Amino acid sequence: MKKTIEALLFVSQGPLTIDGIQKVLEQSTPEEILAAINELNSEYSERQSPIEIIEIAGGWQMATKKEYAPFIKKMYKKETTIKLSNSAMETLAIIAYKQPVTRGEMEQIRGVESSGVVRTLIEKNLVRICGKKDTVGNPVLYGTTQQFLIYFGLKSADDLPSLEEIAIEEEGNELPEGEN
Repeated sequence: MKKTIEALLFVSQGPLTIDGIQKVLEQSTPEEILAAINELNSEYSERQSPIEIIEIAGGWQMATKKEYAPFIKKMYKKETTIKLSNSAMETLAIIAYKQPVTRGEMEQIRGVESSGVVRTLIEKNLVRICGKKDTVGNPVLYGTTQQFLIYFGLKSADDLPSLEEIAIEEEGNELPEGEN
């Protein structure tokens, strides 16, 4: 079972859920699958492998350890980089923290029109339409995608840093007075 799970994770294009693995390994319980994943990670760790199995975007995926990222980026520079403007990052942050959110609510927070930026984020598969708000005009609601979670290395949107953590981090990055 452990070898089969390893093979499934190796060939998968994205994270595999425990349910997805269980559909292939019909006789296995979720507990047995998690135990096998933990065993595989222990084996990788013992032999100091650059590979690990991580929980990300609601599933499990084989990944290289963070310390190898600079080498991988060098090799796949164009394929691994998504370039976003400041306005796109700002809009993406609003969607991530306020989801589900309408374009009007985003524009109220940002103070500027956002339809072009939202369209770009949808094209890059970082944002999706996740319904319609039950209010006058039934505006479209936006939320983040599984690709967003994968790109930012999150298990779920709940793993986003709190706004307080971001504020503390920004305070630590401020220049001393007179050096601005």
